[in-house]
Amino acid sequence: MSESQPLVVRLLGTTGIEQVVPRLAPEVLHRVIEHCGLDACGDIVALATPAQLQRLLDIDLWHPPASGGDDVLDADRFAEWLEMLAEMDPHVAAGRLAAMDTEVVVGGLAQQLRVFDGASVSGYVTLEGEWLEGRQLGDAPHCELGGLVLVSRRPRTWDAVVGLLTQLQAADSILFHRLLRAVIGLSDDARESDGCDVILDDREQQMRDLAIGRDTRRDREGYVAPAPARAFLEAARDIGLDGPRPAVDMVALACLRDLAQASADRETVDPGSSPDDAAGSSEEVARVTAVMEILVDEGLVTPPRALLTAGAPESVPLEHLRAFAASDPGAEAVLAFLVNVLLSGCAFNGRPFTPREAADAAAATCNLGLENWPDAWGARDLVVAFRIGWTLLFRDVCLHTARTLHDVLRDLDSPDRDLQWSLQTLRHALGRELQRGTPWHVRESLDAILSLDACAWAALLALVDECPTLHAALTSQRLLRVDPAAVSFVTRNADIAVARAWVATLGSALQG
Repeated sequence: MSESQPLVVRLLGTTGIEQVVPRLAPEVLHRVIEHCGLDACGDIVALATPAQLQRLLDIDLWHPPASGGDDVLDADRFAEWLEMLAEMDPHVAAGRLAAMDTEVVVGGLAQQLRVFDGASVSGYVTLEGEWLEGRQLGDAPHCELGGLVLVSRRPRTWDAVVGLLTQLQAADSILFHRLLRAVIGLSDDARESDGCDVILDDREQQMRDLAIGRDTRRDREGYVAPAPARAFLEAARDIGLDGPRPAVDMVALACLRDLAQASADRETVDPGSSPDDAAGSSEEVARVTAVMEILVDEGLVTPPRALLTAGAPESVPLEHLRAFAASDPGAEAVLAFLVNVLLSGCAFNGRPFTPREAADAAAATCNLGLENWPDAWGARDLVVAFRIGWTLLFRDVCLHTARTLHDVLRDLDSPDRDLQWSLQTLRHALGRELQRGTPWHVRESLDAILSLDACAWAALLALVDECPTLHAALTSQRLLRVDPAAVSFVTRNADIAVARAWVATLGSALQG
């Protein structure tokens, strides 16, 4: 934390920081936490409002087990939050726990431990005078605290959890018992499977309810949950350009309606504000600006690129999108929706998109769709344009490349038996995934191509991707170093032509 500590000190030393932190977007606070480490940010977290904390936890505690998967509550990350709270003054930590969503805290604690009423697990003497042993707790770490028996589910985090709960009992015994007695109901052992179970147990149902609540809150903020994002992208790969205009996508319609409502809510002005309030606001704005300048200096916050403005750099050819945006004031909101779709529902280079990458990919795909808009479809629409571009990327780049590679591998013969086995394994896997419509799932098997041609390997990784891109190997005569990340997004038909021209030479490149 030696590199991040000066940033925390600078922020905490800013005049009026206790008024500034509550005005910062939770996303900004999250960037500070990511950069500095959660353990270094306790004093900043202590200044956040309950609403900020809820949104901050919605961002920080939930992660998909794989790219494009549904987010789940991360038990390890929740334990780190408990460790951070344990370092605070006990009364401050109790206040932070009280400010958090109770259901989230209970769900997170239920992932860490089981809780039983002390009397329910103790041995006792029957009316006949026979001593009966209490509940067997096994080898898991356990202790008694406040008349309750705590049993660890995750021994690695046991000390931190018990340490915080011990402080909480001393600082706020009412909150301590309210939280832990709620965990009691989630502490039963898992049901024995009989092949007929279709009902979730209490803990599974509670986690499902937490996920639904979080998705509902994020829907109102313009985020798109992974499941509808995947559904939107899958449907967008199959647009018939020769047929009638496709029907309105219901996922896009619902999300854009939520975005419009959220925007209207933010623009609502309190008519009862006074000049004194305005003066106070200008002082607060100046303080917030000072903090934001610190974050810009640290590289945590960067001004957004104006991809759609006339003064934007022309290094990325987005002429069709810029022309459309100039006549449609709603273009930015639609692009925000499409960016969130890519962030939630799509992998890029075998990992999640970054926000900057998702913004570039959404803009490039829309530009490609607008270039190929059928005249018979009438007035242009940015969501439909994205679907057109997404179909072209899938059909004319990803599928075309995968099918060509599958044919080339059939005739490819190597004297190296291990390499030949790897190539044929790749061919069989590719054939299977082509039938499923997911050729990008062979990404790891493409390593077999690396032994034949490093440039071809990097180019194939980019082209046979869920979001196809052009690798520098397609346009450069000679690369001194093959970097799989040296890719650019497909923005126009000319880029597709470059990709298909290279694919046409794939057989000779791999055989030579």
